[in-house]
Amino acid sequence: MEINGSIALVTGANRGLGRAFTSHLLDRGAAKVYATARRPEEIELDGLDAGRVERLALDITDPAAVSRVAEAAPDVTLLVNNAGSNTWQDLVSGDLDQIRFELETHLFGSLNMVRAFAPVLGRNGGGAVVNVLSAMSWFAHPGANAYHVGKAAAWAMVNGVRLELAGQGTLVTGVHLGLADTDMSAGFDSEKLPPVEVARATLDGVEAGAWEVLVDDWSRSVKAALAADPRPFYEALAATTF
Repeated sequence: MEINGSIALVTGANRGLGRAFTSHLLDRGAAKVYATARRPEEIELDGLDAGRVERLALDITDPAAVSRVAEAAPDVTLLVNNAGSNTWQDLVSGDLDQIRFELETHLFGSLNMVRAFAPVLGRNGGGAVVNVLSAMSWFAHPGANAYHVGKAAAWAMVNGVRLELAGQGTLVTGVHLGLADTDMSAGFDSEKLPPVEVARATLDGVEAGAWEVLVDDWSRSVKAALAADPRPFYEALAATTF
């Protein structure tokens, strides 16, 4: 998969990582980027080559909206599933509707996109799907356990569709990271990744054919801890200030 000359679609492109993906794709020679958001008018084109960007309205939790976008973008060769949410809900005491919304967004919303664009990618030579996940795919944390469940489910979904789409030559890449410097992480004082670094590492991974991109040391250490007794990991996590 080469980024230069590709035709990409980015969900959640109005800010944060989505904006960074859109910009970096253009910098690396993407022929066109479909930049999508619930309110596409909020996608700023300042500093971008607007002639190579088409803004589209998209709510990934609305199957009809996803179908409309797939019809409007039949030339896509690279799908970047970036749109997400964090309702800051716990599982036992949290709002169950908000917990369901996390799953509707991260699991079913991203799966809606994969199902709609799999035939598009197949017709266009295979291409690639990028799914922005999180180090929290692999660990729970009080106050954000609904997000953890959503990302864990999305990780499992990515592992499944990767195998299902291999026959048509579609690469499926899962991206894991700690905190990026976006609006979602504004309340944290920890070190944060510049969004462009996440986009760069991800697209490097796509070009290398990587199934998984672990952007930072934190995501690498969390994944390595999965093979061990979880208690020491969570004891250390409880002592950590974010």
